[in-house]
Amino acid sequence: MRFWSRAVISFAVAFSLLFPISAHAAPSLLEVQAKVRDLQEQATTAAEGAQEAKVELSKLQKTLVTVQQQASQQGASVDALHKTIGAIAAQQYKAGPLSQSLELLFSSDPALYLSTAGSLESVTRKKTADLRKFSVATQRLTATSLTVNDKVSLVKAAQAKFTKQLAIANAKLKEAEELLAKLTAAERERLAKLNEDQENADQQNSLADAGKYGAVSGRGGVAIKYALQQIGDKYVFGAAGLVYWDCSGLTMRAFQAAGVSLPHSSRAQYQYGKSVARKDLQPGDLVFFGKPISHVAIYLGGNRMLHAPRTGSRVKIAEFDMGRKPYIGARRL
Repeated sequence: MRFWSRAVISFAVAFSLLFPISAHAAPSLLEVQAKVRDLQEQATTAAEGAQEAKVELSKLQKTLVTVQQQASQQGASVDALHKTIGAIAAQQYKAGPLSQSLELLFSSDPALYLSTAGSLESVTRKKTADLRKFSVATQRLTATSLTVNDKVSLVKAAQAKFTKQLAIANAKLKEAEELLAKLTAAERERLAKLNEDQENADQQNSLADAGKYGAVSGRGGVAIKYALQQIGDKYVFGAAGLVYWDCSGLTMRAFQAAGVSLPHSSRAQYQYGKSVARKDLQPGDLVFFGKPISHVAIYLGGNRMLHAPRTGSRVKIAEFDMGRKPYIGARRL
């Protein structure tokens, strides 16, 4: 979908302006930081809602195609049976007036025929079977057509949700941009430098720690090894490799390497695997944050996790914490 690609680019460009700010910044910058972070979290939550809608939309569209194909096949079957019934009607016409069975069949409710066909001696057993097939096929086609209409409505609802959530995300980011635009060029440059220094330090620490987590076995271990290889890659919302990632894109590909299929949505991923209590966490478990869920990471053990945090950041190893986004739960695949 072209509009999705344009929206992702708009989202990524706008979001890249939102820099984390050092605790040592001047009070005026700290005030900007608090507001920008709040807007960032609101935008991320809305964007995750858009991603969830995109996943649901894809599933619904596949289902819609399937039921549309069923309706087409059933329609062809009804047409063929209708020709057979037409031949029966022609034969009956030559033999005499239209029989009671055919009058019932071609009435507004052909299904009524089924309750009376057994007592109509003027129609042969073969003709009765053909008439019954036609009536049953017509009922099935009607039911499938209703299902198609229902799925079309669901697709439209998912499309509307996607558009609405993405619009909210972009509105929040625009508001954050306007706040940053009020800073002087020197202040913005300072924030950019602080962000770059922090990211470089995080990458050095992550690479130094990566060797500690390569010995985990099982599917979780395979996922960890895959994700560790992506340390230093940039975050871009909606991306799933092999150079750029968002949080659920990274976990999706990591577990795909382990033979597990996951959707590209943190909220949707929370429905997979089995629930794990926080005290029972093991390396390789997926951990989820935000209310509603808007972030997912891979637990490494020792109160550490591996994740793609946000635009303006990179894939890294970090403390098991997402600040204002509360921990929601964990799943083991």
